[in-house]
Amino acid sequence: MFFEQNGFEVCSKLADILGIRTKNVRLFFIYASFTTIIGGFLIYLILGFWIKLKDMIYTKRSSVFDL
Repeated sequence: MFFEQNGFEVCSKLADILGIRTKNVRLFFIYASFTTIIGGFLIYLILGFWIKLKDMIYTKRSSVFDL
Protein backbone atom coordinates (compact mmCIF):
# COMPACT_ATOMS: atom_id res chain seq x y z
CA MET A 1 0.00 0.00 0.00
CA PHE A 2 2.85 2.39 0.84
CA PHE A 3 4.57 1.87 -2.51
CA GLU A 4 1.34 2.33 -4.44
CA GLN A 5 0.73 5.71 -2.85
CA ASN A 6 4.31 6.97 -2.85
CA GLY A 7 5.82 5.07 -5.76
CA PHE A 8 5.58 7.90 -8.26
CA GLU A 9 7.03 10.58 -6.01
CA VAL A 10 10.36 10.24 -7.79
CA CYS A 11 8.78 10.96 -11.16
CA SER A 12 6.73 13.81 -9.71
CA LYS A 13 9.74 15.46 -8.07
CA LEU A 14 11.84 15.03 -11.20
CA ALA A 15 9.07 16.47 -13.36
CA ASP A 16 8.76 19.47 -11.03
CA ILE A 17 12.49 20.09 -11.18
CA LEU A 18 12.61 19.80 -14.98
CA GLY A 19 9.35 21.69 -15.48
CA ILE A 20 7.63 18.99 -17.55
CA ARG A 21 4.62 16.71 -17.05
CA THR A 22 4.87 13.71 -14.77
CA LYS A 23 3.34 11.54 -17.50
CA ASN A 24 6.28 12.30 -19.81
CA VAL A 25 8.82 11.33 -17.16
CA ARG A 26 7.02 8.04 -16.50
CA LEU A 27 6.89 7.27 -20.23
CA PHE A 28 10.60 8.00 -20.52
CA PHE A 29 11.40 5.47 -17.77
CA ILE A 30 9.13 2.86 -19.39
CA TYR A 31 10.68 3.29 -22.83
CA ALA A 32 14.20 3.33 -21.40
CA SER A 33 13.61 0.05 -19.59
CA PHE A 34 12.36 -1.67 -22.77
CA THR A 35 15.28 -0.29 -24.77
CA THR A 36 17.89 -1.52 -22.33
CA ILE A 37 16.36 -5.00 -22.08
CA ILE A 38 16.19 -5.43 -25.86
CA GLY A 39 19.56 -3.75 -26.39
CA GLY A 40 21.24 -5.99 -23.84
CA PHE A 41 19.75 -9.10 -25.43
CA LEU A 42 20.94 -8.04 -28.90
CA ILE A 43 24.45 -7.33 -27.64
CA TYR A 44 24.47 -10.76 -25.99
CA LEU A 45 23.48 -12.46 -29.26
CA ILE A 46 26.03 -10.53 -31.32
CA LEU A 47 28.83 -11.39 -28.90
CA GLY A 48 27.76 -15.03 -28.87
CA PHE A 49 27.88 -15.28 -32.66
CA TRP A 50 31.18 -13.42 -32.75
CA ILE A 51 32.78 -15.80 -30.26
CA LYS A 52 31.43 -18.80 -32.18
CA LEU A 53 32.86 -17.49 -35.44
CA LYS A 54 36.19 -16.68 -33.78
CA ASP A 55 36.41 -20.24 -32.45
CA MET A 56 35.63 -21.67 -35.89
CA ILE A 57 38.30 -19.54 -37.56
CA TYR A 58 41.06 -19.96 -34.98
CA THR A 59 40.68 -23.66 -34.27
CA LYS A 60 43.90 -25.59 -34.38
CA ARG A 61 44.08 -27.21 -37.73
CA SER A 62 45.77 -30.55 -38.07
CA SER A 63 48.99 -30.64 -39.94
CA VAL A 64 49.38 -32.32 -43.29
CA PHE A 65 51.91 -34.66 -41.70
CA ASP A 66 49.33 -35.88 -39.12
CA LEU A 67 47.38 -37.74 -41.78
